[in-house]
Amino acid sequence: MARGQRKTIEEKIAAKEDLISALETRVESERRELAELYEEKRRKELEVVSDLIEDAGLEPSEVAEVLQQYIDSRAENAS
Repeated sequence: MARGQRKTIEEKIAAKEDLISALETRVESERRELAELYEEKRRKELEVVSDLIEDAGLEPSEVAEVLQQYIDSRAENAS
């Protein structure tokens, strides 16, 4: 029974290098997509906070001041 022509070691190496390159490209693409999803999640979370600030009629500087006081208080209590 005749078998197909066998690949040389060089051909096998080239095929594996091509496969690895394609997989690396795919991983990079998936990482970019993941980063975009994280950024979209962050924007949505910031929208919620922004809406809350607006609904409360507060200025961003007021919110920043209150948050800083809270952070300082937590740091003191943790000590």
